[in-house]
Amino acid sequence: MQTASVKWIGEQKFVATGPSGHAIAIDSDRASNKAPGPMELVLLALGACTATDVVSILEKKRQQLDSLEVICSGERAADPPTVWTKLELVYKLSGRLDDAAVKHAIQLSEEKYCSVAAMLRKTAALSWRYEIIPPAT
Repeated sequence: MQTASVKWIGEQKFVATGPSGHAIAIDSDRASNKAPGPMELVLLALGACTATDVVSILEKKRQQLDSLEVICSGERAADPPTVWTKLELVYKLSGRLDDAAVKHAIQLSEEKYCSVAAMLRKTAALSWRYEIIPPAT
């Protein structure tokens, strides 16, 4: 079993330490906005999870990836609990990349490997699209 801790440091601010020992500030007060909020971290976790998969899969497919940005957008339920109900991921990749390899890498991440996406699909409709930016010549 993995264990994390969240310590209250005043107001609606916390320091969370994950099983790896790394700490992150969290601010639940969106008015003060001094650190990411909990649901914002979920959105970031989704982007990081799928980006990790896509980079790894493209590497195994021997694709030359120069850059990757995953833009995660979402809508939340109007009533508590205000879970994510609609999520869209836009992958912006550059490099010498085969379109079919990119599409397959994203599909594998979204449908098989990304555990964050698998959890979020329980409450949210998840869609994605991608854009390959050709390398400068």
